[in-house]
Amino acid sequence: MQKPLILVTNDDGITAPGIRNLVAFMNEIGDVVVVAPNSPQSGKGHAVTIDSTLSFEELHLEGSQKDFSCSGTPVDCVKIALDKILTRKPDIVVSGINHGSNSSINVIYSGTMSAAVEAGVEGLSAIGFSLLDFSWEADFLPAKHYIQNIVKRILENPLPKGIVLNVNIPKLSKDEIKGVKVCKQADAKWEESFDERINPHGKKYYWLSGYFNNMDASDDADETALANGYISVVPVKFDLTAYEYLKELNGVLNF
Repeated sequence: MQKPLILVTNDDGITAPGIRNLVAFMNEIGDVVVVAPNSPQSGKGHAVTIDSTLSFEELHLEGSQKDFSCSGTPVDCVKIALDKILTRKPDIVVSGINHGSNSSINVIYSGTMSAAVEAGVEGLSAIGFSLLDFSWEADFLPAKHYIQNIVKRILENPLPKGIVLNVNIPKLSKDEIKGVKVCKQADAKWEESFDERINPHGKKYYWLSGYFNNMDASDDADETALANGYISVVPVKFDLTAYEYLKELNGVLNF
């Protein structure tokens, strides 16, 4: 039987420890092709490159996979992989492993998750993986078993059209991780402000700062699962229509 074809991408850049670990995990499951940004692209969301050209080059990194470094965003990487690099559609697209959380509202800003969403737009099963550890020395091995099993289960049970998975992993040892919980996205947001400073030339500049405000203590929220030692799995839809408001809005705009 033909091995599954797995496309791997990320937003931290092709040499980030997170993606190199994910590639190693996926090499044990199928044939892997990596198309990832040549530099960090965190927080890019669903950005695409339209004001300049794109390029990619094949690298020769450790492992049995094929690696391609792309000049664009995570979404660009998925687009160019499907159109110019792969000879057939992948059986699954995996993005990550992100250095840092993409739970709750972070899914909106995440380049990691936007790459997975773009694959979903193309009708492919896709998963974004994130570890709640920003460190470049983060330990991804405790999550290996769970990551591989989640990917295998989705290969056996492809996701419905229009849905991708947002998987977040707590910063814990293997023995401390309690398991996997399917969750909803927590009601949370960033309370932000801009620190105003002045450079040596007297010109003002600003640093974005703030704190994460979780307003959702419900048992089925991803933030709750993570706080209690579970890996959270949220099925994400990219159809943003507020169906529950359609009828009321029709009444409001009935003129």
